[in-house]
Amino acid sequence: MLPGIEGEYGARRKRGKATMRKSLFCSAAAASVLLVGLSLTAQAADLPMAPPPPPRAPVFVAPPPFSWTGFYLGGNAGAGWNHGNISDSAGLFSWGANNSTTFVGGGQVGVNYQFSNVVVGIEGDFDWFANNNNSGAGTAIAGGAAAGSVVQGSNNGRWLTTVTGRAGLAADRVLVYMKGGGAWVGSNNLTLTNIGPGGGSVSIGNGNTNTGWTAGAGLEWAFANNWTAKFEYDYVGLSDKSLTVTIPGIGADTFSTNNRNVQMVTVGVNYLFNWGN
Repeated sequence: MLPGIEGEYGARRKRGKATMRKSLFCSAAAASVLLVGLSLTAQAADLPMAPPPPPRAPVFVAPPPFSWTGFYLGGNAGAGWNHGNISDSAGLFSWGANNSTTFVGGGQVGVNYQFSNVVVGIEGDFDWFANNNNSGAGTAIAGGAAAGSVVQGSNNGRWLTTVTGRAGLAADRVLVYMKGGGAWVGSNNLTLTNIGPGGGSVSIGNGNTNTGWTAGAGLEWAFANNWTAKFEYDYVGLSDKSLTVTIPGIGADTFSTNNRNVQMVTVGVNYLFNWGN
């Protein structure tokens, strides 16, 4: 073989051997890395699993505040007292028209509007009185054709209507309020009854309506979104009235009522068609 060729052939063999050694070294390094990775994976598999993260606490969403705004209607019941005096110009009769406690029952309708914690509104009430014993003790007549008679008078309030404005302060579902406005009381006839010798009675005038004013205060509690319960006190002041009639044996006589008032304590329930809840 020629010297030049032999030299070139030897150089190629050397380069081939170097390349082979390099490949073997890379293969061995790759195998080592693979073995280390497999070993680490096996060790990781033997480790205990990490505990799951604790559950997230539920997000609390506060309910919307209660609102008194809206229309309402309901019913009420309680006790009433009708007071006043009846007298006549002839000086024959004078008695206090005061009756014992009587049952009161009826209904109410109204509307509220709330801004901040202030509640304002308008309310109308209608109540019946179970009042049939509003009579004086009786007055004896000493002279004239009616001498010897004992006359008893009665004038019973039968119903009460009020139209009032309301204003109060609310603490969520509790409302403290005051009210005031106009009042109308319907009465049956003023009746004079002779409870002495001879008996008999006379009805004076027609059933009538007496006007006046009213003021009151109350506490109302919303025990459900649309239902409220209330406790209320009302005072009704009535105007004085006069009526002139002719009584057999006595002649013309003018009867006057004065200092009349009605007081009531009631409890009630309302259904609230509220706009805010």
